[in-house]
Amino acid sequence: MANFAKPSVPRFSVDVYQNEYLPEGGREVNAIVTVTATGGGTLGAGLGPGTADGRPSAAVAIMVDCSGSMDYPPAKMRNARDATAAAIDTLRDGTRFAVIAGTHVATEVYPGDGGLAVASPTTRHRAKQALRRLAAGGGTAIGTWLRLADRLLSSADVTLRHGILLTDGRNEHETPEDLRAALDACAGRFTCDARGVGTDWEVKEVTGIASALLGTADIVADPAGLAADFTRMMETAMDKEVADVALRVWTPVGTAIRYVKQVAPAVEDLTARRTEAGPRAGDYPTGSWGDESRDYHLCVEVPPAGLGREMLAARVSLVIPQAEGPAQNPGAQGLVRAVWTDDMAASTAISPQVAHYTGQAELAHVIRQGLDLRKVGDFDGATAKLGRAVQLASASGNADTAKLLSKVVDVVDAATGTVRLKTRVAEADEMTLETRSTKTVRVKK
Repeated sequence: MANFAKPSVPRFSVDVYQNEYLPEGGREVNAIVTVTATGGGTLGAGLGPGTADGRPSAAVAIMVDCSGSMDYPPAKMRNARDATAAAIDTLRDGTRFAVIAGTHVATEVYPGDGGLAVASPTTRHRAKQALRRLAAGGGTAIGTWLRLADRLLSSADVTLRHGILLTDGRNEHETPEDLRAALDACAGRFTCDARGVGTDWEVKEVTGIASALLGTADIVADPAGLAADFTRMMETAMDKEVADVALRVWTPVGTAIRYVKQVAPAVEDLTARRTEAGPRAGDYPTGSWGDESRDYHLCVEVPPAGLGREMLAARVSLVIPQAEGPAQNPGAQGLVRAVWTDDMAASTAISPQVAHYTGQAELAHVIRQGLDLRKVGDFDGATAKLGRAVQLASASGNADTAKLLSKVVDVVDAATGTVRLKTRVAEADEMTLETRSTKTVRVKK
């Protein structure tokens, strides 16, 4: 009888950073919750077969835009084929996968039998041969691509399900409501990274897809960069170890959660995604995890209390899939406290972590506002918002965002946020800033 090593779940830890002191009558409690996953490599027994190297079982669907615009310039389609081939080469043996051609309809390119292929030297070779059939022509209806990906991914009994979606244009052949319905149907069933190639696509569509499906979004302005980007995306997907992890927040009677936001590595508001999980508890989806760390901002409203009183404002834990069903990880728990004091220095101090991420969230917000104002011709308003963005990026050490901002404004004084709008801005630079506006830097603890 073969001997198998006992599979393990990644170890999760939860750390809470806050100033728990409130003035008399104070009601708002803010905390940064850092969640870290380490180790692992396979999930609990009974979750389905792993891949050949003992990692969790996974399925990936690659959705490639094949609309007519992908032929302009012709190198774009060729780069998309090369990028898809590079992603296929990155698949681990044993991973289930499929390739979808997306136009105004969705078509299975490989394996083409209504299911998924199992990655091996043979199937990788056949899949790359099948990429020759990718040709530009037709419209764009991204919702149909996502629904086909969902059907294919759900056909296999696997632990992790992931999509990679590439588009070069706007979703013009279905209504926004159709796309939203498709996203609602796919949410929680698989994660998806979305990429826009060139500059003729809509930033809010691509970032909205990634947001709804708990993936990443980015621009690849030069199609020649697609292969490297697809390789990185697939490598990251192959490193995931556990899917469908939820952040569970319990609050006592009389309290109310104002918001729950992921604030690192990118800003993502999770507040409206809560699902009830028993008395006074709710789960917030976080998607798939490998060895990584993320930060969340929790804001809780508590009932006012007198001086010297203390209370538990919230308890944060992780819910991780197990063979017998989702279960809380008893070793991963953090407590958010409230203590009322008449010490003004204590009650007015702001936690450095909370201050940092409040600034990062504002940075993402004012960049979006500034770019929207610029598009409608409100240049004074755009200057004010983007100036504030420069000030926030400089103060927080967000050098990447500061560099992107310098492509859109001339910085006179970063410390005060004094800027001038550039007269001419490359469309790729503006779209890159908008697409990456939610990316944050970690606080220096």
